[in-house]
Amino acid sequence: MAELEALEFGKSDFVLLDEVNMEQFMENLKLRFEMGRIYTFIGEVVVSVNPYREMDIYGKEAISAYRGRELYENPPHLYAVADAAYKAMKRRAKDTCIVISGESGAGKTEASKYIMQYIAAITNPSQREEVESVKNVLLKSNCVLEAFGNAKTNRNDNSSRFGKYMDINFSFSGDPTGGHINNYLLEKVRTFCFTTGSENPPQTLLESYHLQGDPAVYAYTKEGAGSSVSNKHSPQHIHRNTFTATRSPQHGNIQFGTEEEIVQVEGDGEVVSHIAELTSTQPQQVEKALLFRTVATGGGDVIEKGHSEQEACFGREAFSKALYERLFGWIVGRINSVIEVKDYNPMLHGKNTVIGVLDIYGFEIFDNNSFEQFCINYCNEKLQQLFIELILRQEQEEYEREGVAWQHIEYFNNQIIVDLVEQNHKGILSMLDEACLSGARHRHRLTPADKTMEFQKHFRIRHYAGDVTYSVEGFLDKNKDLLFQDFKRLMFNSTNPVLKDMWPDGGLSITEVTKRPQTAASLFKNSIVALVDKLSCKEPYYVRCVKPNEMKSPVLFDAARCQHQVAYLGLLENVRVRRAGFAYRQGYSRFLLRYKMTCEYTWPNHLMATDREAVEAIVTQHGFQDDVAYGHTKLFVRSPRSLFSLEQERAALIPILVLFLQKVWRGALARKRCRQLRAVYAIMGCYRKHKLKAHFLEVERRLANARNMADYGRGVEWPLPPAALAQFHDITVTLHRRWWAHQVVKRIPPRRCPRCGPRWRLWGALDGARKAWGSAGPGSYRHYLTSSSFLRVSKELKTRDQFGLVLFSGLCRKVNRFNKSTDRAVLITDKHLYKLEPRKQYKVLKRTPLDQLTGVSLTGGADQTVALHTTSQDDFLLYLQGGALWPGQDRAGELVGSLADHFTRVKQVPFPVKVCSSAVQLHMRGKPKFVTIETKAGQTIADFKKSKDGFILLLPND
Repeated sequence: MAELEALEFGKSDFVLLDEVNMEQFMENLKLRFEMGRIYTFIGEVVVSVNPYREMDIYGKEAISAYRGRELYENPPHLYAVADAAYKAMKRRAKDTCIVISGESGAGKTEASKYIMQYIAAITNPSQREEVESVKNVLLKSNCVLEAFGNAKTNRNDNSSRFGKYMDINFSFSGDPTGGHINNYLLEKVRTFCFTTGSENPPQTLLESYHLQGDPAVYAYTKEGAGSSVSNKHSPQHIHRNTFTATRSPQHGNIQFGTEEEIVQVEGDGEVVSHIAELTSTQPQQVEKALLFRTVATGGGDVIEKGHSEQEACFGREAFSKALYERLFGWIVGRINSVIEVKDYNPMLHGKNTVIGVLDIYGFEIFDNNSFEQFCINYCNEKLQQLFIELILRQEQEEYEREGVAWQHIEYFNNQIIVDLVEQNHKGILSMLDEACLSGARHRHRLTPADKTMEFQKHFRIRHYAGDVTYSVEGFLDKNKDLLFQDFKRLMFNSTNPVLKDMWPDGGLSITEVTKRPQTAASLFKNSIVALVDKLSCKEPYYVRCVKPNEMKSPVLFDAARCQHQVAYLGLLENVRVRRAGFAYRQGYSRFLLRYKMTCEYTWPNHLMATDREAVEAIVTQHGFQDDVAYGHTKLFVRSPRSLFSLEQERAALIPILVLFLQKVWRGALARKRCRQLRAVYAIMGCYRKHKLKAHFLEVERRLANARNMADYGRGVEWPLPPAALAQFHDITVTLHRRWWAHQVVKRIPPRRCPRCGPRWRLWGALDGARKAWGSAGPGSYRHYLTSSSFLRVSKELKTRDQFGLVLFSGLCRKVNRFNKSTDRAVLITDKHLYKLEPRKQYKVLKRTPLDQLTGVSLTGGADQTVALHTTSQDDFLLYLQGGALWPGQDRAGELVGSLADHFTRVKQVPFPVKVCSSAVQLHMRGKPKFVTIETKAGQTIADFKKSKDGFILLLPND
C-alpha cells in the first residue's frame, strides 16, 4: 500500500475505498486528478491519468526519493513501479515486465519514456562508458520509432500506431547490457486512409520526393484534408533512403481504366515515373507490376495474368502498405542489431536478467469496428487473461506462503472469449483463415434475432470490457494481406540498397512456386501467444492509463468517458480481486514501525519476544482482532476501515511526536554543541598553555647564561610574547632591567655610590623623554662656584639656616615678571633655595623654603632651560650656565636629579618632573606664561625675549 497522503487528495490506493463500486471509484479518481495527483495505486498496479500539462514530479530529486524505496513508502508514481520491477529483478534475479495499456491519448508513450528514464538514471553508478552507450541507444531508439510509427491525430498529438515490447537485458550487477524490440500490429492502413489532423513533412522534403503539402491532392489522404498542423516535430535529417514510406501517398494517384477489356494506367505516366525514380526502379517495371501478375505453374512454366481494375487497385494499396511495413520492420531490425546483447557468456558474466516494457493499445470500441479493432481487443483479452491468472496466482501463493487460509475469489473468467477467438477449427480466427482459403462467406453474428446488427454484416462479442459490434466488411481482405510476388521482385531489383535489403523474399526464382503466406490474423495470433508466453514467465507490473477528456484539456474531467475506460480496463474488477481476500497486508516489522506509537505497550520500543506479539498487542488494543489474519511474516487486514482507524490515530499523534522529536533533537544538538564548545575550549586551553610554556622555555633558553654575559643579557632580543602574556612580558622585562641595574650597581665602588643616587633618580624621572641629561664632573659636582665671596656667603648661610647639604649651586640667566633678564647665582640646599646677586658679593636676594617646590619642567632638547614650580605660583625660570670650571656642561640634568633624589630619599615623596615637547609652561605671580626655544643667527649668548604669551629663549645658532 502506498504512503497515505492527506485526506484532501483522496485515497492513494483504490483498495482502501470504503465501498468498491463505480461511483466511489470515479469520485476518488476525479478528486485526485483535480488535485494534481495523476497517479493512484491498486495494490501494485498504477492508474495514470493523462494531465495534458507539464508536471513538476519528475527529475533528479524525484528519482532520488523513489530510488531503493519500497512501493508503499512514497505516494503513487511511475517511478515506484519502475523501481519495484528493477529491485525484484536485481534482488531475486527474476525477470520482470511492466505492461502499459490504455487507449490512444491516455499517456502510454510518455509513461514508457519516464520508466525508461528512471531505469537509466538508477543504473551504472560507476559511469562505465560501454553501459552509458547502451543506455543512450535504448533511450534514443524511442525517438526513431516515434518518428516513423507515431502520428498526430484528432485524439492524440503523438499517437503510437503500433504496439511495442522492449526487453532490456541486465548484467548480474544490475547494469543494462542490451535489449530487443518487438513491434505488433503496425497500422499500415494509415498509408492510404488518413484522418483529419494528420501531419505533413517540411515543404522542401516534399518537393524532393515530388509530393505536395495539400493532402486533398492525393486519393489516400483526401479524407483528412480538412486541417493542417504545425510541422515543428517532423524529422529533418533522417537519411533519404529511409523515407520510402512517405512516398506511399503517390500510389493513390495512380488511376486505372479499362479499354477494350484491357486495364491500363490512366494519364501520361508522370506519377509512375515519380514512383520509379523514388524506388530506384524502371517505370516500365513499375507499370508492369501494377497491371500484371506472374503465376508459376508446377511444371516450371510462367504465366502472366492481367489484373482487373479492382485487382489493380487492391495491388496498389497492398504495395503501399507493404512499403511502410517493410520500412518500419527494417528500422526495428537495425535498432535491434545495435542494442542486442553480444558475446554474453553466463558462465563468465553471470545470469542475464530482463525487464520487459510493453506499450500496447488498450481496448478500442468505435462506432465502426473493423479487423484492426478485432485484433487489438483480442490482444487485450489475452493480456487480461494473463493479468487475472497472475494476480490470482500471486494472491494464492502469498496466502500459502504466509499460512493464511485461501479464500475463493469470484471473477469473470474471460477464457471463453479467448477460446471463441483463437480456438483451433472453431474460433473466429480459424474461420477467417478457412474463408480466405476457400473464398466462402461465413455468417459472423450473435443471433439473427438481434435487430441492432445488420444481418450477415456484423457480429458482436461480449468482451470483459463491454460488448463490441464488429463490421465484417474488409475482414477477409485485411486478413489475407496479400502482396503479389511481382512487387517483391520489383523492390528486390531496386538499385537502392536499403530497399533491396527490405525485400529479401523478392530474390526467389520467377519459376519457383511459393507457399501461400500466413494470414495477418495467424501471424498476429502467433506473435501474441509468443508475447503472452514471454510475459507469463516474468513477474508483471501494470500501468493502466486513462484519458480524462477528448479536448486535451488539463482541467476537464469527462466522467462518462473515464468511466467507460475504467470499465474496459477492468480496474474496478482489479480492486475487487485485490480486496476479495485482504485489502491490506504488511510485514510485521514495517507495520510495527508505522503504528507502534498508537499503543502504550509498543511505544517507543516493545519488550515482547517477537514483532508479531507486538503487532497483536496493537491490534488487540484497537479492537479489530476479528478483522485480521496473522501470517508467518505479514499481517493481513480485511477491511480498510480498520486500517483507517489506525491512520487517524497516528495522524493525531504525529504532531505531538514531531514536537517531542524536535525537543529531543534540539536538546541533542545543544548538547552536541556544548560538547564541541567544551572540546574547543579544552583545546584552546591546552594550546595556550603550550604557547605560554613554549614562551617561557624560549626566554629561559635565551637568558640562561645572562649572569655570565658581559652586559648581563641587556642586548638579548626577547621573544615576542603571546597576547595573554603581553602585560606579564612587560613586567618581566622591567624585572630583568632592575636585576641588570642591580648587577651593574654592585660593581660600582662604594666611594662613588653617593653620586649615583641622583643619577638613578634622574633616569627614572625623565623616563627616556629627554636624551641629554648630563653627566657628573670630577669631585663634588655641586660646588661649581669657587670664588671666596661665594664660599663666605655659603658658610654664613649654613651657620644661620643650619642646612646640612648643598644640593646644587651655579650661575644662571633669570627673567622676572617685568620681562627683565639678568645673571644670577642659585644655591639649593636641603632646606632652602637661595637667589644670589653675583655682582654684589653674592648677596642673598631671595630665600625660598625647599618645601614650597612642587615640581620642575624642562624641554626635551639639550638646552638648559628649567622652570621650578612653587606652591605660591610664583615660579623660577632659569637658564643654567656651565660656570668657570665646565662652561659647556649640561647642568639641567644635575639640578633635576639632585632635587628628585632629595625629595624621594629624604621627604619620601615623588618629585614631579615634566618634560615638555614644545613650550614650557609656568606661572609668575599667578599668571600663566609660556617659554619657547628658538635659535637666532648672530646671537652670542642665551637670553630671554618677551613674547605675546610669555618669553622666547634665544640661543646661539652654533
